[in-house]
Amino acid sequence: MAPLSEFVSVHFDAARPGVGTVVLSRPPTNALTRQVYREIEQAAAEVGGNDSVSAVILFGGHEIFSAGDDMQQLRTLTASEAESWIRVHRAAVDAVAAIPKPTVAAITGYALGAGLGLALAADWRVSGDNVRFGATEILAGLVPDGEAMARLARTVGASKAKELVYSGRFFDAEEAQALGLVDELAAPDGVYDTAAAWASRFVDAPGAALAAAKAALDDVYRIAPAERWDVERRRYLEVFDANVRPPTMPPT
Repeated sequence: MAPLSEFVSVHFDAARPGVGTVVLSRPPTNALTRQVYREIEQAAAEVGGNDSVSAVILFGGHEIFSAGDDMQQLRTLTASEAESWIRVHRAAVDAVAAIPKPTVAAITGYALGAGLGLALAADWRVSGDNVRFGATEILAGLVPDGEAMARLARTVGASKAKELVYSGRFFDAEEAQALGLVDELAAPDGVYDTAAAWASRFVDAPGAALAAAKAALDDVYRIAPAERWDVERRRYLEVFDANVRPPTMPPT
Protein backbone atom coordinates (compact mmCIF):
# COMPACT_ATOMS: atom_id res chain seq x y z
CA MET A 1 0.00 0.00 0.00
CA ALA A 2 1.76 3.11 -1.24
CA PRO A 3 0.25 6.31 0.14
CA LEU A 4 -0.45 9.03 -2.39
CA SER A 5 -1.07 11.44 0.46
CA GLU A 6 -2.32 11.45 4.01
CA PHE A 7 -5.80 9.98 3.71
CA VAL A 8 -6.03 8.24 0.34
CA SER A 9 -3.91 5.45 -1.07
CA VAL A 10 -3.91 3.18 -4.10
CA HIS A 11 -3.44 -0.52 -3.42
CA PHE A 12 -2.34 -3.22 -5.85
CA ASP A 13 -2.71 -6.87 -4.89
CA ALA A 14 -0.51 -9.43 -6.61
CA ALA A 15 -3.30 -11.97 -6.15
CA ARG A 16 -5.62 -9.79 -8.23
CA PRO A 17 -3.56 -8.46 -11.14
CA GLY A 18 -5.25 -5.71 -13.09
CA VAL A 19 -7.37 -4.50 -10.18
CA GLY A 20 -6.53 -1.27 -8.36
CA THR A 21 -8.14 -0.16 -5.11
CA VAL A 22 -8.56 3.45 -4.04
CA VAL A 23 -8.63 3.32 -0.24
CA LEU A 24 -10.04 6.14 1.86
CA SER A 25 -8.68 6.11 5.42
CA ARG A 26 -9.57 8.98 7.71
CA PRO A 27 -10.69 7.33 10.96
CA PRO A 28 -13.03 7.06 12.63
CA THR A 29 -15.72 7.96 10.06
CA ASN A 30 -13.86 8.73 6.82
CA ALA A 31 -15.34 12.22 6.98
CA LEU A 32 -14.60 14.18 3.81
CA THR A 33 -12.69 17.48 3.74
CA ARG A 34 -11.13 19.63 1.04
CA GLN A 35 -7.84 17.81 1.48
CA VAL A 36 -9.52 14.40 1.24
CA TYR A 37 -11.38 15.46 -1.91
CA ARG A 38 -8.14 16.62 -3.51
CA GLU A 39 -6.52 13.31 -2.65
CA ILE A 40 -9.46 11.37 -4.10
CA GLU A 41 -9.14 13.34 -7.34
CA GLN A 42 -5.41 12.57 -7.43
CA ALA A 43 -6.02 8.87 -6.80
CA ALA A 44 -8.69 8.71 -9.51
CA ALA A 45 -6.24 10.20 -11.99
CA GLU A 46 -3.58 7.71 -10.87
CA VAL A 47 -5.66 4.58 -11.46
CA GLY A 48 -7.33 6.03 -14.55
CA GLY A 49 -3.99 6.64 -16.22
CA ASN A 50 -2.31 3.40 -15.16
CA ASP A 51 -2.36 0.97 -18.09
CA SER A 52 -1.82 -2.00 -15.78
CA VAL A 53 -5.15 -1.30 -14.05
CA SER A 54 -8.23 -2.67 -15.80
CA ALA A 55 -10.83 -2.12 -13.07
CA VAL A 56 -11.03 -0.09 -9.88
CA ILE A 57 -12.47 -0.64 -6.39
CA LEU A 58 -13.42 2.31 -4.18
CA PHE A 59 -13.10 1.23 -0.55
CA GLY A 60 -13.33 2.92 2.84
CA GLY A 61 -12.01 -0.02 4.84
CA HIS A 62 -13.79 -2.80 6.65
CA GLU A 63 -15.56 -0.57 9.21
CA ILE A 64 -17.10 2.32 7.26
CA PHE A 65 -17.30 3.68 3.74
CA SER A 66 -17.88 7.36 4.63
CA ALA A 67 -20.14 9.34 6.93
CA GLY A 68 -20.03 12.27 4.50
CA ASP A 69 -18.63 15.77 4.81
CA ASP A 70 -16.76 16.76 7.96
CA MET A 71 -19.41 19.04 9.41
CA GLN A 72 -17.21 20.26 12.24
CA GLN A 73 -14.72 21.58 9.71
CA LEU A 74 -17.39 22.79 7.28
CA ARG A 75 -19.02 24.97 9.97
CA THR A 76 -15.79 26.95 10.41
CA LEU A 77 -15.60 28.09 6.78
CA THR A 78 -16.29 31.51 5.31
CA ALA A 79 -18.50 31.81 2.25
CA SER A 80 -15.50 31.92 -0.10
CA GLU A 81 -13.98 28.89 1.62
CA ALA A 82 -17.30 27.07 1.31
CA GLU A 83 -17.25 27.75 -2.42
CA SER A 84 -13.78 26.21 -2.58
CA TRP A 85 -15.15 23.19 -0.72
CA ILE A 86 -17.96 22.77 -3.24
CA ARG A 87 -15.51 23.00 -6.14
CA VAL A 88 -13.06 20.39 -4.85
CA HIS A 89 -15.97 18.16 -3.84
CA ARG A 90 -17.40 18.23 -7.35
CA ALA A 91 -13.97 17.78 -8.93
CA ALA A 92 -13.25 14.69 -6.82
CA VAL A 93 -16.56 12.96 -7.44
CA ASP A 94 -16.48 13.82 -11.14
CA ALA A 95 -12.95 12.39 -11.32
CA VAL A 96 -14.17 9.10 -9.84
CA ALA A 97 -17.11 9.00 -12.24
CA ALA A 98 -14.77 9.71 -15.17
CA ILE A 99 -12.31 6.87 -14.49
CA PRO A 100 -12.29 5.22 -17.93
CA LYS A 101 -12.54 1.72 -16.48
CA PRO A 102 -15.19 -0.32 -14.64
CA THR A 103 -15.47 0.91 -11.05
CA VAL A 104 -17.13 -0.66 -8.02
CA ALA A 105 -17.78 0.85 -4.60
CA ALA A 106 -17.25 -1.66 -1.77
CA ILE A 107 -19.51 -0.22 0.93
CA THR A 108 -19.21 -1.08 4.62
CA GLY A 109 -20.73 0.40 7.77
CA TYR A 110 -22.28 3.68 6.63
CA ALA A 111 -22.60 5.65 3.39
CA LEU A 112 -24.14 8.96 4.35
CA GLY A 113 -24.50 12.34 2.70
CA ALA A 114 -21.52 13.07 0.49
CA GLY A 115 -20.33 9.52 1.18
CA LEU A 116 -23.43 8.20 -0.55
CA GLY A 117 -22.79 10.65 -3.39
CA LEU A 118 -19.25 9.30 -3.75
CA ALA A 119 -20.52 5.72 -3.91
CA LEU A 120 -23.02 6.72 -6.60
CA ALA A 121 -20.14 7.85 -8.82
CA ALA A 122 -19.06 4.20 -9.20
CA ASP A 123 -20.47 1.95 -11.91
CA TRP A 124 -21.46 -0.83 -9.50
CA ARG A 125 -22.04 -0.97 -5.76
CA VAL A 126 -21.50 -3.88 -3.40
CA SER A 127 -22.77 -3.40 0.15
CA GLY A 128 -22.54 -5.23 3.40
CA ASP A 129 -25.96 -6.46 4.45
CA ASN A 130 -25.71 -4.39 7.64
CA VAL A 131 -24.86 -1.03 6.02
CA ARG A 132 -26.91 2.09 6.70
CA PHE A 133 -27.44 4.67 3.98
CA GLY A 134 -28.83 8.19 3.89
CA ALA A 135 -28.91 11.39 1.87
CA THR A 136 -28.48 13.18 5.17
CA GLU A 137 -27.37 16.70 4.19
CA ILE A 138 -30.79 18.18 4.99
CA LEU A 139 -30.32 17.19 8.65
CA ALA A 140 -27.40 19.64 8.80
CA GLY A 141 -29.34 22.37 7.01
CA LEU A 142 -27.59 21.72 3.68
CA VAL A 143 -28.42 20.15 0.33
CA PRO A 144 -26.56 17.43 -1.55
CA ASP A 145 -24.32 18.33 -4.44
CA GLY A 146 -26.40 18.83 -7.56
CA GLU A 147 -24.73 16.05 -9.54
CA ALA A 148 -25.15 13.69 -6.59
CA MET A 149 -28.88 14.45 -6.60
CA ALA A 150 -28.99 13.88 -10.35
CA ARG A 151 -27.32 10.46 -9.96
CA LEU A 152 -29.67 9.61 -7.11
CA ALA A 153 -32.72 10.58 -9.17
CA ARG A 154 -31.52 8.59 -12.18
CA THR A 155 -31.01 5.57 -9.95
CA VAL A 156 -34.16 5.54 -7.81
CA GLY A 157 -36.51 7.88 -9.70
CA ALA A 158 -37.32 11.51 -9.02
CA SER A 159 -40.11 10.96 -6.48
CA LYS A 160 -38.13 8.56 -4.30
CA ALA A 161 -35.03 10.75 -4.57
CA LYS A 162 -37.03 13.71 -3.30
CA GLU A 163 -38.37 11.67 -0.37
CA LEU A 164 -34.86 10.55 0.59
CA VAL A 165 -33.36 14.05 0.24
CA TYR A 166 -36.25 15.89 1.92
CA SER A 167 -36.30 13.55 4.93
CA GLY A 168 -32.60 12.76 5.25
CA ARG A 169 -33.70 9.48 6.76
CA PHE A 170 -31.47 6.47 7.23
CA PHE A 171 -32.34 3.28 5.36
CA ASP A 172 -30.87 -0.19 5.38
CA ALA A 173 -29.03 -2.23 2.77
CA GLU A 174 -32.09 -4.28 1.86
CA GLU A 175 -34.04 -1.13 0.98
CA ALA A 176 -31.00 0.26 -0.85
CA GLN A 177 -30.89 -2.85 -3.01
CA ALA A 178 -34.64 -2.70 -3.67
CA LEU A 179 -34.22 0.93 -4.78
CA GLY A 180 -31.33 0.04 -7.10
CA LEU A 181 -28.75 1.97 -5.09
CA VAL A 182 -26.96 -1.29 -4.31
CA ASP A 183 -26.34 -3.95 -6.93
CA GLU A 184 -25.15 -6.77 -4.72
CA LEU A 185 -25.27 -7.59 -1.01
CA ALA A 186 -22.58 -9.48 0.86
CA ALA A 187 -21.77 -10.47 4.42
CA PRO A 188 -19.96 -7.59 6.17
CA ASP A 189 -16.60 -9.36 6.08
CA GLY A 190 -17.03 -10.36 2.43
CA VAL A 191 -17.71 -6.97 0.88
CA TYR A 192 -14.24 -6.32 -0.47
CA ASP A 193 -13.82 -9.83 -1.87
CA THR A 194 -17.21 -9.62 -3.58
CA ALA A 195 -16.28 -6.27 -5.12
CA ALA A 196 -12.91 -7.66 -6.21
CA ALA A 197 -14.60 -10.64 -7.88
CA TRP A 198 -16.78 -8.22 -9.86
CA ALA A 199 -13.79 -6.08 -10.85
CA SER A 200 -11.72 -9.12 -11.86
CA ARG A 201 -14.26 -10.00 -14.54
CA PHE A 202 -12.91 -7.15 -16.68
CA VAL A 203 -9.16 -7.70 -16.36
CA ASP A 204 -8.87 -9.42 -19.74
CA ALA A 205 -11.49 -7.28 -21.50
CA PRO A 206 -10.45 -4.79 -24.22
CA GLY A 207 -9.75 -1.64 -22.25
CA ALA A 208 -10.38 0.86 -25.04
CA ALA A 209 -13.74 -0.71 -25.85
CA LEU A 210 -14.78 -0.70 -22.18
CA ALA A 211 -13.78 2.95 -21.84
CA ALA A 212 -15.75 3.86 -24.96
CA ALA A 213 -18.80 1.93 -23.77
CA LYS A 214 -18.69 3.59 -20.37
CA ALA A 215 -18.37 7.05 -21.90
CA ALA A 216 -21.24 6.36 -24.30
CA LEU A 217 -23.53 5.23 -21.49
CA ASP A 218 -22.64 8.27 -19.42
CA ASP A 219 -23.22 10.53 -22.43
CA VAL A 220 -26.89 9.47 -22.45
CA TYR A 221 -27.31 11.72 -19.41
CA ARG A 222 -24.82 14.43 -20.38
CA ILE A 223 -25.29 15.13 -24.06
CA ALA A 224 -28.45 15.94 -25.99
CA PRO A 225 -29.47 13.20 -28.45
CA ALA A 226 -28.81 15.43 -31.46
CA GLU A 227 -25.21 15.94 -30.35
CA ARG A 228 -24.44 12.33 -29.40
CA TRP A 229 -24.12 10.95 -32.93
CA ASP A 230 -20.84 12.69 -33.78
CA VAL A 231 -19.36 11.74 -30.43
CA GLU A 232 -20.51 8.12 -30.73
CA ARG A 233 -19.27 7.85 -34.32
CA ARG A 234 -15.82 9.16 -33.44
CA ARG A 235 -15.55 6.90 -30.40
CA TYR A 236 -16.63 3.82 -32.37
CA LEU A 237 -14.07 4.45 -35.10
CA GLU A 238 -11.30 4.98 -32.54
CA VAL A 239 -12.08 1.61 -30.95
CA PHE A 240 -12.37 -0.04 -34.35
CA ASP A 241 -8.98 1.25 -35.39
CA ALA A 242 -7.44 0.08 -32.11
CA ASN A 243 -9.03 -3.36 -31.85
CA VAL A 244 -10.53 -4.54 -35.14
CA ARG A 245 -8.88 -2.97 -38.20
CA PRO A 246 -6.16 -5.21 -39.68
CA PRO A 247 -2.70 -3.67 -39.24
CA THR A 248 -2.18 -3.49 -43.01
CA MET A 249 -5.23 -1.34 -43.59
CA PRO A 250 -5.08 2.46 -43.33
CA PRO A 251 -6.90 4.09 -40.36
CA THR A 252 -10.55 4.98 -40.90
